Amino acid sequence: MPNRFLAVDWGTTNLRAWVVGAGGQVEAHREFPLGVSRLAPGEAAERFEDTVRPALGAEGLPAILCGMVGSNLGWRQVDYFPCPADLKTLAGGLKRISTSGPPVFIVPGLCCLRSDGGLDVMRGEEVQILGWIAGSPERSRGKRLVCHPGTHTKWVLLVDGRIERFVTAMTGELFDVLRKYSVLRAPPGYDDAPEDESAFDEGQKAAGDGTALASRLFTARARVAGGTMKPEQVKSYLSGLLIGADVAGTPALLGAGVGTPVVLLGDLDLCRRYQRALETAWATVSIHDGDAAVLAGLGALFEMESVR
Repeated sequence: MPNRFLAVDWGTTNLRAWVVGAGGQVEAHREFPLGVSRLAPGEAAERFEDTVRPALGAEGLPAILCGMVGSNLGWRQVDYFPCPADLKTLAGGLKRISTSGPPVFIVPGLCCLRSDGGLDVMRGEEVQILGWIAGSPERSRGKRLVCHPGTHTKWVLLVDGRIERFVTAMTGELFDVLRKYSVLRAPPGYDDAPEDESAFDEGQKAAGDGTALASRLFTARARVAGGTMKPEQVKSYLSGLLIGADVAGTPALLGAGVGTPVVLLGDLDLCRRYQRALETAWATVSIHDGDAAVLAGLGALFEMESVR
């Protein structure tokens, strides 16, 4: 395979693509509103060839894709591999989907059993997390807790450079649904109000230990109705409440308690909100860029495939 390749993180709502050259140097980058939830069945392959490749001048490059593009909503369904898993696990499950022209590979997802006996799955986050590990030798030693905030936030236990197990919290999706469609939605004209840190902090405080969330959520409505919170503060309050409940309760499902050091990986703005909540709970937090991590992961997988 040539040294240059096309790296793609293809999610539910958006697609991010990079042309990567020698030494991992990014030569071009584009984002597209082509998430798999926005495409008709069978459309992914067409959009990849007629929109994504030409926009980056990447018609002749091999490509490696991760994320929901490998789900039953995407281009081609690729298996979930059980944890524990590392980059070698993912490399062994790469699925070639192109039959002519430059090769196109989709990265498999991961699955594990939760502590409550239920099954959990991820697609896309595993590449970022394992790419982050590949960025420094010391990250592959010992136990670590990683949080990947997002629509479906992932809390991941790492042991000696492998993803041991993980749990998913639908924090971002709940926030989106509640603020758009529920009684907690902001009144017209207020939904685009700027972030309010004091309202966020009040929401986190109201989350308590994360239990009885259905009851605690109604406090967003009661505070406005009772005149103790302004309508423009609802969005930030609700964000703080949901993130606060996530931070307070979800890590315990992986055996982690308050004060456990946490690595935040992903969108930097969202990571900073989690950082604010975690540091209030006396956790030691570090933030790392998700784009750099996913490129490191896809680059490592491309190299493993190219030397086969």
